[in-house]
Amino acid sequence: MKILVATDKPFAKAATEGIRSIVESSGHTLALLEKYTTPEELYSAVKDVDAMIVRSDKVTKEVISAAPNLKIVVRAGAGYDNLDLSACTERGVVAMNTPGQNSNAVAELAIGMMIYVSRNCFNPGTGSELKGKNVGIHAYGNVGRLVASLAKGFGMNVFAFDPFVDKERIKADGVTPVDSIEELYEKSHFLSLHIPATGETKGSVGLNLIKRLPKGGCLVNTARKEVINEPELLQALEERPDIKYVTDIAADNQPLLNEKFGTRVFATPKKMGAETAEANINAGLAAANQIVKFFATGDKTFQVNK
Repeated sequence: MKILVATDKPFAKAATEGIRSIVESSGHTLALLEKYTTPEELYSAVKDVDAMIVRSDKVTKEVISAAPNLKIVVRAGAGYDNLDLSACTERGVVAMNTPGQNSNAVAELAIGMMIYVSRNCFNPGTGSELKGKNVGIHAYGNVGRLVASLAKGFGMNVFAFDPFVDKERIKADGVTPVDSIEELYEKSHFLSLHIPATGETKGSVGLNLIKRLPKGGCLVNTARKEVINEPELLQALEERPDIKYVTDIAADNQPLLNEKFGTRVFATPKKMGAETAEANINAGLAAANQIVKFFATGDKTFQVNK
């Protein structure tokens, strides 16, 4: 089988070498398309491949149509909104992600952003400490659990809301579950956001929730920008001059937010959540192993378009 790694933002060299070793030792062929700049380059590269590994690259209906032999595509990372799941399903292509491989990197970034904003964005002046503050975890998945663990190490009080996770499971981690999303925001000096971008969640974090943050509260977004209702975020920041917003995914109106609110808002120049050597390698190797296992045994453990 021919397996393509298509990445406009390439994997680290160690990850690429590891992927090649896994693929070739299993009797398959590896092809690389790195730093491409046009969709046409991707269309050409997929015309004879049986499998694909991508990072944040968009696997659209057009990409699927250009790949008549494609049987499986794996997104090296947890989020998979860059994959057109409907097009994959229509063509019988199995779509997968690699949950958990980037989680620690994202969790550490979330904590780092809390420290950054607490210390006046490293500008002169008196800041504050994380110890004793409340942190709310909005969605208690792989990343949320790690943020909770790290936050406890800083002496923070940790609360969580996730209707899909049993409260006893949350309690077992020494975390306090709350009964509603509104309650979570009301309790949280820092609200760490980890919900995926779905039809139900897009635009769901808006004025009603953000204004519930306590005085001096900060919304920390290392999830997806689409879950934020950006016009209502702007309104919340205007109506509550004590609230802050830090994000790993710049808003569409980020220049306006920066201009109006200065150090009350911060966005990383480019999404940095999974940008560690360790996460890069972990996700790439996991993707390769999942493809090899799929071809060997038909395993579909991490399929997301069921």
